[in-house]
Formats: sequence, C-alpha cells, structure tokens
Amino acid sequence: MPRISEKGLAMPASPIRKLVPYAEEAKRKGRKVYHLNIGQPDIPTPKEALDAVKNCDIKVVEYSHSAGIESYRRGLAKYYQNVGIDITHNDMIITAGGSEAITIAFLTCLNPGDEVIIPEPFYANYNGFAVQAGVVVKPIVSSIENDFALPPVEEFEKLITPKTKGIVICNPNNPTGYLYSKEELEQLATIVKKHDLYLFSDEVYREFCYDGNSHFSAMMLEGLENNVILMDSVSKRYSMCGVRIGALVTRNKEVIATAMKFAQARLSPPSFGQIAAEGALNTPAEYFKEVYDEYIKRRDFMVEALNKMEGVYCPKPKGAFYTVVKLPIDDSDKFAQWLLEHFEHNNQTVMLAPATGFYSTPGLGKNEVRIAYVLNVDDLKNAIECLDIALKQYPGRTL
Repeated sequence: MPRISEKGLAMPASPIRKLVPYAEEAKRKGRKVYHLNIGQPDIPTPKEALDAVKNCDIKVVEYSHSAGIESYRRGLAKYYQNVGIDITHNDMIITAGGSEAITIAFLTCLNPGDEVIIPEPFYANYNGFAVQAGVVVKPIVSSIENDFALPPVEEFEKLITPKTKGIVICNPNNPTGYLYSKEELEQLATIVKKHDLYLFSDEVYREFCYDGNSHFSAMMLEGLENNVILMDSVSKRYSMCGVRIGALVTRNKEVIATAMKFAQARLSPPSFGQIAAEGALNTPAEYFKEVYDEYIKRRDFMVEALNKMEGVYCPKPKGAFYTVVKLPIDDSDKFAQWLLEHFEHNNQTVMLAPATGFYSTPGLGKNEVRIAYVLNVDDLKNAIECLDIALKQYPGRTL
C-alpha cells in the first residue's frame, strides 16, 4: 500500500472539530449539545449580504479575477480606509476565507525550515498552515496569570535565530480574547524593524473590541510598510462563516505580485461568496451596535458565572468572542470527550475545545479549555449550568 506523506502524518487534528463524532453520537442519543467549541455565531447574517445573492441575475457563474472581483476590492479598500488603513484595491488579494490568506502569506514569504514566532495559545490552525508550508513554529508563552498579555520584547529576542523570518499575531486574539494595545504593537515593531521580519497580523475580529477599547491595526505601524501582511475575513464580522471569503492585504508590492501566482494557481475565490461579501459592505452601523451589545451581554454573563465556580478562572476578554478558561481538571482532552460520551444533565451536555490544541509547547493547556460565547444568553445559562455540574462529577477533578 502506498504511504501517506510526511506532511499528512504531521498535520494536526483540529482541537475544535476532532470531537465532532462524539458530539454526533450524543445527539443520536437524543441529547442537546451546546456548542461552545467553535466560533460559529448565532447572529443573523446581514440582510444586505443575503439580498445581494438573492437578487443576483448573472446567467453564468464565471471565474472572477484571481485577485477577486474588482468592484468588491474597491469597496473593501474603502472599508479599510474608513478604519484608518490607507490602502487601495491593488494592495489586496481576495481569498477563500482567512485560512487561504494565511496559507498564501506563508507560502509567499517563507521557505521550508524558516521559523515564525507566535505567542501561544494561538489559533490552532496556524499549526496546520505551518505544516503545509514547511514552516517551523516557535511558540512564546503568554500566561493566563496576566490574562494573556503580549510577552515582553526580551522574550521574543531570546527566540530570534538566523532562521527567524516572521512573527504572527491575532488581534483581537483567538483563542484568548486578548486585545493588543497600540503600545504593545509598537514594542513588537521594534523587533520587526531590528531583524527585518515579516509581521503577519490576523485581524479577523477587528469589529469586536469592548469596554471602550479601540482596535489598532498593525497596518498603522509606521516604517513597516514592506513588513506587515494583514490577513482578514468576513466570516465573523458579518456572521457568514460559510461564504469562505477572506483577504490578504499588504503594501509590499513584491509580496502582492508573488502571492498572485499562488492565487492564479487556485484560479479564483468563490463567486457567490464575493457577491455576498460585497453586499455586506452596505451593512448599516446599527447592525454592529446590536451585535456589540449582544456580545457584551453574553461575555459579562459568562465571565461572572464561570468565576463563581470553585477552582475556575476566566479572564475578561477585551475582544473577539472567546476566552481560555482554567478548570480544576486533570486533562482537558479527556474532560471534553467525557462531557460528550458520559455526561448529561437534563438530557443536555456541552462541547468544549481543549486548550492543548491551541498550544505548540507539549504539556501546556492540560487544565484549560477555549469557550466561544457565540450562543444566546438563555443557551449560555443552560450550558454553564451543565458545565458546573459536570465539573463536580468529573472523575479527573483536581480539587
């Protein structure tokens, strides 16, 4: 029998999706499963996006330009300009979700064996994208003890080697909900300038910044015009994860020209996804105000409820709609599986994402899980009640 590739064997399973078979089995048993494991909001997609697809009268679904439909790119450029990012439609390539933007960015800027530094815990799929590109992830640990703030510049310096070619950040952060400040990004910029690195900035959750905090984009850092690669997506901003539309944005002309070759190789991004995304650009401000208020309500309920539980610590996220929570358990992977296989309360249970999959350093995240507060407050109340009872019954409880 032919062998599987080394990359295939090295490819990590998703901590967000690997427990799906257990969730499906729980549902077959008639149990209600509250999905706190995945960033799939229950917020309605804007009517403007749905109407753009419904009212589309094209007769042939053609390939678009490999960089994406020009009218969409021009509209998206105006969106960025309105949030203080001065770019044009020629400074971007529309991609099949943020995932393809990250993959193309890695393939364009990095050689196999090159190293990127990423504060952990980090979005689990960065590990998979790195495996695809043959890139080595060098994790730098951020701690729940200080709510996952950016590690000191000195810690980054310790990891710099001749193979270091970039730093990856997610701001606001998935999975922690931490929002990097302008000051933290400026500290990071000193390292990027000193060692002439790429700064890959995943800013998918830009619209979700709370408590009066504003988002400062890495694209706003002065003197890094050729260093910053912005990766973005419409999935969370407009609650339409399934359209699979993202963007790679940079002022570096050589990067754009090279990335275009990868974009041409995959032909074009999804047509109907682009139509929906272009329609979404007309979403009124009231939509975002309502979404903001809803997430604040969900976050505040969840943080308060979790921190009332014995042995549980939940930082208060400043952005996105996730948090990493410390639990009194022996093994988050075992616990998450046990919840689906063996636990039920009023014929209900909870699906969580073990935090081990959001770390690259072996052994970290054993007593942590990522929770996505993407359900309405009534469902969150039921889910948190289930979790509270489950923690008291779990055989591997450490208190």
